Amino acid sequence: MDMLTVNFAPMFPWPVLGAVAGLALIIAAYGVVRGARGMLWRTIAIAALWLALANPVLVEEERTPINDVAAVVVDASASQKVAQRPAQTEAALAHVRARLASMKHLDVRVIRAGAPSERAGAPVDGTRIFDRLGRALANIPKKRMAGAILITDGQVHDAPADGAAPIFGGPVHVMLTGARGERDRKLTIEHAPSFALVGKRGDIQIRVVDDSAAGGGGGVARVKLNLDGKPGPTIMAPIGAAHTIPLKIEHAGANIIQIEVEPAPGELTLANNRAVVQINGVRERLRVLLVSGEPHPGERVWRNLLKADPSVDLVHFTILRPPEKQDATPVRELSLIAFPIRELFEVKLAEFDLIIFDRYRRRGVLPAIYLDNIVRYIENGGAVLEAAGPAFASTLSLFRTPLGGVLPGAPTGKVYERGLKARLTTTGGRHPVTAALVGADEARPRWGRWFRQVAVSARRGMALLNGVEDRPLLIVDRVGKGRVAQLLSDHIWLWARGYDGGGPHSELLRRLSHWLMKEPDLEENDLRAMVDGNSLMVIRRSVERDETPVEITSPSGAVRKVKLEEGVGGRAIATVPVSEVGVYRVGDGHRATLAAVGQLNPREFSDMRATADLLAPTMAATGGGVRWIADGMPTLRRVRAGRATAGSGWFGLVANRDYRVDSVREASLLPALAVLFLAFGALILAWRREGR
Repeated sequence: MDMLTVNFAPMFPWPVLGAVAGLALIIAAYGVVRGARGMLWRTIAIAALWLALANPVLVEEERTPINDVAAVVVDASASQKVAQRPAQTEAALAHVRARLASMKHLDVRVIRAGAPSERAGAPVDGTRIFDRLGRALANIPKKRMAGAILITDGQVHDAPADGAAPIFGGPVHVMLTGARGERDRKLTIEHAPSFALVGKRGDIQIRVVDDSAAGGGGGVARVKLNLDGKPGPTIMAPIGAAHTIPLKIEHAGANIIQIEVEPAPGELTLANNRAVVQINGVRERLRVLLVSGEPHPGERVWRNLLKADPSVDLVHFTILRPPEKQDATPVRELSLIAFPIRELFEVKLAEFDLIIFDRYRRRGVLPAIYLDNIVRYIENGGAVLEAAGPAFASTLSLFRTPLGGVLPGAPTGKVYERGLKARLTTTGGRHPVTAALVGADEARPRWGRWFRQVAVSARRGMALLNGVEDRPLLIVDRVGKGRVAQLLSDHIWLWARGYDGGGPHSELLRRLSHWLMKEPDLEENDLRAMVDGNSLMVIRRSVERDETPVEITSPSGAVRKVKLEEGVGGRAIATVPVSEVGVYRVGDGHRATLAAVGQLNPREFSDMRATADLLAPTMAATGGGVRWIADGMPTLRRVRAGRATAGSGWFGLVANRDYRVDSVREASLLPALAVLFLAFGALILAWRREGR
């Protein structure tokens, strides 16, 4: 396309030429006033010379039109996958593509926003169309933008709320999927604590909202609870009003509570009928009772370990003198604090998280009735650890008391008094108490020697360490709701002293005591899921090899099976990329767990009804229009800049008419010879006119 224009290339600055022109006009005016002859020709001569100095140039430009850019943004978020919206979206996209393809000088860019493939990092909460649109059009100048057409349900969470125009030019039109007057019931969390004490209440406040065409509510709805993947109670909650759910925190660590309200008739989607709350259970204090049967070097190891833990309240008693011993020591000097047997083993027994018997022997200090209390304490969820000494193999053994019924190892009556090295068993290599201990090696452990072991036959439980003749050295077991462990040597203090290279005494005893007190991180048969960026890591720990695949259910309900790869320490691991925000459910048929990606209750599901309200300020600021797809497709047309860009049933895209100059040719309009002849000719005519 060629374009002719006239430009000037003055030989002197314009102020100088302006002064010359002004002087010439004054002279001409003076001559006219005086009635001088030949002024017309003199004026023509001066004008010709002035134009020559201004140097008018004819410019011929060869121009190439530059195409405008129209953006078609397709909302591919989770809220667009309900009801008839997928079909409406595809039909609208096909309509827009067909109409825009017939328009000249227009490039069309189709952008999908909110789709999982669009996110390079962790999943984003909510639909962020304008962020995606700005990044896609960052290299397009505003003067090339014809406009944007959004195909969406209107649930856009980064729309400018103040009506400010976006960073790109052109009108923003909206084609709405869905239908008017949609009904949806949703569950929202009004309040939930982040932390709560174990055994105490952590109340959750919820609200059930039922949005009908009239925005009504009222009545009650059935709400189901799921606690850590296990079915919980069902409650009745009022619709439209806040309701408090009293909840008791059962264990330390993450307590994941899933709350689900029953569906309503004609409901748009069930995706927002669920909400998830995570409450971290915190133990107020761990109370440990340590009863030492007699003073010995290993007693200080237990005391130092437990006193060094700030979360442990330790009550320690050492029996220095058996009651049957007769000597002249006054009774008031037998102990600094009297051994409160009844208070500890009857009144306040249930308050202890762990009881340790360290080289304890029967001396009549604890009557059988109190040992019966300890058995019931274990069955109801308590924990007992016996660190056995030589007396365990004798008639004074705790095994010959009511506790014998819950102890996993039965003494054979033999005590080995020679050097031995603790070795991991196959089970011990997979159990969290002993797996991956520093220096552990099933064949040749790099640990120091002990010199005493009580021989037992394991009746039940799991042997984690073996000693002489592959006899059990450490046994753990579950009894009822509680746990029991036996350490069948009193020489672990040699590790603490560093004898023969020492060993990981503090780590072993810490793990053992915390396993007994049900620390969630030390569960031997456990399934966990955790989020790392845009990946979900599934970890299964088991004492026996388990090749059962896990089933992962995404927030949208999609299910996939994943096989875990066997690792070290009884762990099997799989890493799965995730793209949806919300709660993922993971299970293997025996255990189940939950993991939250992004927000526990994502904005994407907070309201899934189609609406134009969120985009109305942007449409008003840019001159865009809105059209429900259910009412028919809009007509698309090109309009000139400055004109209306939307009307009843039509959307306009601006024709900017931008161009690129490929070449320029210039030619002077007043050649020097022509100006010379014109000026001299005019002067001659003026002289002749004056001579008459």
